[in-house]
Amino acid sequence: MPLEEIGWLRRGACRSSDPDLFFPLAPTPLQEAHAKAVCAGCGVLNECRAYALRAGESEGIWGGLTPEERRRTRFPEGWRRPAAS
Repeated sequence: MPLEEIGWLRRGACRSSDPDLFFPLAPTPLQEAHAKAVCAGCGVLNECRAYALRAGESEGIWGGLTPEERRRTRFPEGWRRPAAS
């Protein structure tokens, strides 16, 4: 991650939370709800979400979104990959 990308990380509400809350081995709806509750009160939620979408983060809760929610944001229903030329 480039140095200019990490400034917001130091201000994240998650900085004092257990990383396993955001990157569990076996996510559950309750765990996701707890992680999202931390994100909901975060002052850098938008920066975190934008980073995760831009970087294509495939694991963990970032910016209050699960991997599946990020995939749906990046590739909405009905989206099709352009044909190779």
